[in-house]
Amino acid sequence: MGKIKKIEKITSNPYVNLYDMDVENSKGHAGKYYIASRAKTIDTLELNTKQQSPDGVVIYSLYGEQHDRVVLIRQYRYAIDNYIYEFPAGLVEPGEEYHSAAVRELREETGLMLHPIPVDTIYQKPYYTTIGMTDECCATVYGYADGEISADMQETSEEIEVVLADRNEVRRILREERVSIMCSYMLMHFLEDEEPFRFLHC
Repeated sequence: MGKIKKIEKITSNPYVNLYDMDVENSKGHAGKYYIASRAKTIDTLELNTKQQSPDGVVIYSLYGEQHDRVVLIRQYRYAIDNYIYEFPAGLVEPGEEYHSAAVRELREETGLMLHPIPVDTIYQKPYYTTIGMTDECCATVYGYADGEISADMQETSEEIEVVLADRNEVRRILREERVSIMCSYMLMHFLEDEEPFRFLHC
């Protein structure tokens, strides 16, 4: 098992920071490693706290009387200077329960109301997003959405288009568009399963 010899915080930003580490692997080779983290201090990095709590929440929701459309967002992302299809998502605020965060985030990003459904912990507990470069982890909340689409609560920094995609549109999106990996796997289920949430009840 590797060892972390020293940690230095490189940036002081509100939402994500870069940390520089002096490390040694299990074979005795010394080196450098860099991680991005939502943690605001070295003490609150997960590698120090050993606590896995969700930094953010991802929302997989179905829309319509037949639950035959999935709620997606098409969002501009600076990292690729392009638009990408994703599930609505956002950060969990300090002290906020992540199901409540999901309801809030869906409302803010889409104008829709989320009605979460209870599922086993194995489907919703926090999982890591891109562990090679960050300790960020997100919980997934599943549910049904209703209401009218609105951009009134979106932040001025966001460029978001709400998409209610049926199976034909999902197929096109997966074939032709840029899609986040977390979203893509669930959309594959949506395409193939007559009841998209059936796997939650296995």
